[in-house]
Amino acid sequence: MVYLDHAATTPLLPEVIKAMHAAEKQFFANASALHTPGHLAKNQIEECRALLAEIINAKPEEIIFTSSASESNNTVIRTFEGHQIETSDLEHHSVFEASKIYKGKKTPKLYSYMLVNNEIGEIIKLPNKKDGFLHSDLTQALGKIPIDVKALNLDYATFSAHKIGGPVGVAALYVKKGAPFKPLIIGGNQENKRRGGTYNTVGIIGFKAALEYIKCEKTWQKYDQEVRKLRDNLAKRILKEIPGSSLNTDITRGKSLPNILNASFKAAEGESIQLYLDAEGIIVSTGSACASGDIKPSHVLLAKTGDAEIAHSSIRFSFGLSNTASDIDKVMTVLPGIIDRLQKISTIKL
Repeated sequence: MVYLDHAATTPLLPEVIKAMHAAEKQFFANASALHTPGHLAKNQIEECRALLAEIINAKPEEIIFTSSASESNNTVIRTFEGHQIETSDLEHHSVFEASKIYKGKKTPKLYSYMLVNNEIGEIIKLPNKKDGFLHSDLTQALGKIPIDVKALNLDYATFSAHKIGGPVGVAALYVKKGAPFKPLIIGGNQENKRRGGTYNTVGIIGFKAALEYIKCEKTWQKYDQEVRKLRDNLAKRILKEIPGSSLNTDITRGKSLPNILNASFKAAEGESIQLYLDAEGIIVSTGSACASGDIKPSHVLLAKTGDAEIAHSSIRFSFGLSNTASDIDKVMTVLPGIIDRLQKISTIKL
């Protein structure tokens, strides 16, 4: 199998699997309990909190554990319910949809902008928060590029374990000291009453193992130096070898993440391309995994291009550290034929 859907979720790192298996036996106790097993479990959680804080240049007490990036995003948006909320059409659905529901007219204002887009990988310049607070979903950025929440002047930032080789079901929210905050989930004293619910200790230990990996391996350097070459090679071969192809990702250094490539193929429908590639053991997506099953064209590509046909004919290839040059060769062995087959039966002419 050639797995090129790392932007949706990453395979568990061997180090993460090992750490979680050990944790199931050693740190199974409720981390909020006062007994010794509870304290031992809580210590593991605090080590993860401190490690994430170190990596993003924050304080440990500014980190809150959640169940998903969507929960983290919704927590920030709901904190500003009834307030002015400014965001873009390129945001993840958990920001894009929530902001439409909860925005109002009150001040202070919330600005919520992704640093990097999850569908096309675009890196954006964050706005100045002249009259409010700034939130950024950094889910795709963690481990791919260096992150400094202080340098980015952020009040809130979202992270997720399963984008860096950790488990699904564990995420984090950075909340700058002094920034407004309203718990989304209440009914417990966990996280200093900022997020109720029994700790997912085993999952958080898996998150810690993934964070240790990206720190020790300096993965952002490997993405920039190694993964970028694979991505760019695939981009160049697609444009050269497949008629009617175009790129939705600007692969210029500094313009996008090094591991995401979004391409469109005129007169070839995206879901059909995905299914044909899947039959060949090549795993890709047509956009955000959270929008899977929605027959509407990607709101990101519509906002970016204004062309529904481009949006409907797009495929996202997203790389991880395990991908190799042979993966690109396999894709390009079958992709041109798939596109040619679909273009020949399409009513749209090249």
